[in-house]
Amino acid sequence: MKHSEPGGSTNAIEVEDLRKTYRGGVEALRGLSFEVRSGEIFALLGPNGAGKSTTVRILTTLASATGGSARVAGLDVASDAREVRRRIGYIAQGSGGDPLITGRENLQLQGQIFRLPPKRLRQRIDELLALFQLEDAAARMVETYSGGMRRRLDVAMGLIHQPEVLFLDEPTTGLDPKSRSVMWKEVERLAREGLTILLTTHYLEEADHLAQRLAIIDHGSVVVAGSPDELKGGLRGDLVSIELRDRDRTDEARATIEAVDGVSRVLRTGVELYAQVDQGTSAVPAVVGALEKAGLEVAQISLSRPSLDDVYLTATGQVFQQGGASASSDDL
Repeated sequence: MKHSEPGGSTNAIEVEDLRKTYRGGVEALRGLSFEVRSGEIFALLGPNGAGKSTTVRILTTLASATGGSARVAGLDVASDAREVRRRIGYIAQGSGGDPLITGRENLQLQGQIFRLPPKRLRQRIDELLALFQLEDAAARMVETYSGGMRRRLDVAMGLIHQPEVLFLDEPTTGLDPKSRSVMWKEVERLAREGLTILLTTHYLEEADHLAQRLAIIDHGSVVVAGSPDELKGGLRGDLVSIELRDRDRTDEARATIEAVDGVSRVLRTGVELYAQVDQGTSAVPAVVGALEKAGLEVAQISLSRPSLDDVYLTATGQVFQQGGASASSDDL
């Protein structure tokens, strides 16, 4: 797969101080900056309304920025929009295939949009049908496809012209675990072939499994970025989650826990408290003891090693809910 990058940059995507303000003064992006290296899988994470979709729409030339700059495949998305579109594939969250025609016909139409020569287009369609295990269903109406089959067809359509950069918006939303696993394997295989992939996802497990690097966006800017291992390794100690039997006394419990030796930070999300501690094995009995001494009964307590969920919590002050909703923290 060819990667032509004017200027010799090793980055497939470069975003610098990107800003977007909608009518009414709503700021969707507030100085967003990040880079995606050529040939890597990069994930954008963040609560609903954080700016992920706006960012992808600007990078795929479907929206314009208010300020800042963005380059894809070495090209400015504002001044070189037509050439950018030739070099990218974009798979939106909803299925892009026409349900009333066959899988092969969908690929045929997509290839004609990119003006592929007829002979090459026929070859490319056969390649993609085999690659995504859709050969047996190629002559069937897409409305008869399962969710996983439709999603594989979506990706095949986005790859018809052999793009340099592929944008995947929530690629596995709504898929069952088996179909999600199949899609993960396909994404990994594409990356091994040299394709640069930027994906947005509501599944932390997905970002942890697929992405070489990721950025967490909150309120229109990047709050933390790096590889999953780097970000998890940057959290010192363990995380203790606590829920009281008397939920009305959560604020009182927070102050009590903050005074315990070895506790570095306490966050509240709804009725739960999350304490970052140096040593979990010694902190748990100390926290329980302090709460009991204050007359606060613990309903539930658990200890965990740092995970991407904890990175998200620490960076945004929110608990990431699988499926996209985030529980707001009182700290925000």
